[in-house]
Amino acid sequence: MADPQFPSLNDTCAGCALSAARILAAQRTVSLGRAVEYYTAIDSTNRRALEWAAEGAPDGALVIAEEQTAGRGRLGRRWHAPACSALLFSLVLRPDMEPTQAQRLTMICSLGVLEAIEQVAGLQAQVKWPNDVVIDGRKAGGILTELAFQGHALRHSVVGIGLNVNLDVSVLPDVLVPAASLMSAAGGPISREDLLSLTLAAIERRYLQMAQGWSPHAEWREHLATLGTHVRAGTPGDVLEGLAVDVDADGALLVLDDRGEQHRVLAGDVTLRGHSL
Repeated sequence: MADPQFPSLNDTCAGCALSAARILAAQRTVSLGRAVEYYTAIDSTNRRALEWAAEGAPDGALVIAEEQTAGRGRLGRRWHAPACSALLFSLVLRPDMEPTQAQRLTMICSLGVLEAIEQVAGLQAQVKWPNDVVIDGRKAGGILTELAFQGHALRHSVVGIGLNVNLDVSVLPDVLVPAASLMSAAGGPISREDLLSLTLAAIERRYLQMAQGWSPHAEWREHLATLGTHVRAGTPGDVLEGLAVDVDADGALLVLDDRGEQHRVLAGDVTLRGHSL
């Protein structure tokens, strides 16, 4: 367990900062978040979690920070969050599953986030395929899942979660997707401690169910904001446009193009028509 004190922590947020001891005391889980590394500032919680996992971190180990100096989203994009304004954490997971099913880890983590947001903030958040948490179409958070292999087998996974909590979105730089925060949407500050403990409990419940053969597909599908919308899928050099009609059991997006042909999209950004890719 680490609790280093970095000088980059803003004095203005010292009173609301978390700590490893507070995080452990608030836990409602059996294993998730029971091994904790807490940092006031770190380059990337995902980077440290991948490193810790390679060193033998237990299933459910948690790396959490008040601030990330090199936080990453999908496609290498930066994650911006002033100190103490967000939840920024990564989980080490060691599931017994095929690599092709790894998107299910993103599914259960996004569902856990949505459940906790509703319980703590009273907000109905959704998922924008494949990994964004949105409130009224504005991005409030994101999930970055990274995998490590042993041969062709999945050795472990790290799921990083960034969620704008008590954030003034006006301080953020221009981004591709308009940003939201729970505080701005709910009209008041939100307890990050409660949000974290409820998120971990909701993820753990689904993680244990998944180990018994349950699939999160149906529940995840119900919370997707993308279905039924016209989307652009892929990369700037290879863009598919069409109607997002469904997702399959492993999380691939099914897109119907203008010719009536259905495509299975495994990766790449999806945006509503009219937004930049």
